[in-house]
Amino acid sequence: MGHPTTLQRLVMMFALVAALMSAASIGLAQQASAASAGPSSPDTTARPQIFMRVHGATSASPATGGNLSYHGGTGGVGVETGADKVYLVYWGSQWNNNDPSGEAAIQQNFFSHVGGSSWNNSVTQYCQGVASGTFFCGTSGTHATNPSGVLAGVWYDNASAAPSSPRQSALAGEAVRAAAHFGNTSASSNTQVQYVINTATGNNSRGFKTQYCAWHSSTSSTYGNVAYTNMPYITDAGASCGAGFVNSPGTTDGITIVGGHEFGETESDIFPNGGWLDSGGAENGDKCAWISSGQGASANVSLNGATFPVQSLWSNAFNGNAGGCVLSY
Repeated sequence: MGHPTTLQRLVMMFALVAALMSAASIGLAQQASAASAGPSSPDTTARPQIFMRVHGATSASPATGGNLSYHGGTGGVGVETGADKVYLVYWGSQWNNNDPSGEAAIQQNFFSHVGGSSWNNSVTQYCQGVASGTFFCGTSGTHATNPSGVLAGVWYDNASAAPSSPRQSALAGEAVRAAAHFGNTSASSNTQVQYVINTATGNNSRGFKTQYCAWHSSTSSTYGNVAYTNMPYITDAGASCGAGFVNSPGTTDGITIVGGHEFGETESDIFPNGGWLDSGGAENGDKCAWISSGQGASANVSLNGATFPVQSLWSNAFNGNAGGCVLSY
């Protein structure tokens, strides 16, 4: 076979270029598809998230998994000790004049009253500074605390829009920005703190109301480990996340049921999964979620003179140390 002509060489060159451009186009399309699809829940490569499952997602008995045990802490920190603080962040301009259920006011009222309540006192039986696998602290270790006045600050970070469906990395980044905003810029200042990152109605992260109601996690930063909660706009989920679970019609019941769940869990496992969990990985809130009757059923509870619907929390000490779900301690 002879050497190709100039025309043949040009045809071959154009064919090669077209093939390369087609391959690149396919590769970019695949990358775009993967990025837009994302995981069904937030980023799975980040730190553990502890999910509050939607109502009806599990039929497990509260006793499943047994009592909670200590898991060694993260950098020695497993529970919130001392002056616990909650910072509420309303993220994005989507909040501007857009809170149809009045969630911000209900949430702030709840956190203004929950500290020091008998409902929250069960967390004080859990501690850090003891061996992994410990079930009962007694007088050992440093115990979680239940101080009054836990609401330490509110920030409407609303100068620009938040992502319409934020992933875990974005929520973690907002928590770190909140730490800077509130002046918690040392590792020690964040060992007793949780940041609740609230997304506006219709702007919640993937998986909300079909898989979970909220979740909490932590992230590393130049300010140390930072504990935060992904708190969607709860009434967007209706009955899946607590509407009508205690009261009728109870449209806003879920705001404090879910909020209390995440609050109590962060106090007893501030940087998951170094705190107190059962053998199946459930925390004190998970084990008592969506109980509608009998011991530990969700109810309206007085918290320092104001009444809110809440779920119960797991107590290892209940029933002669057999454990159970309690509304007071």
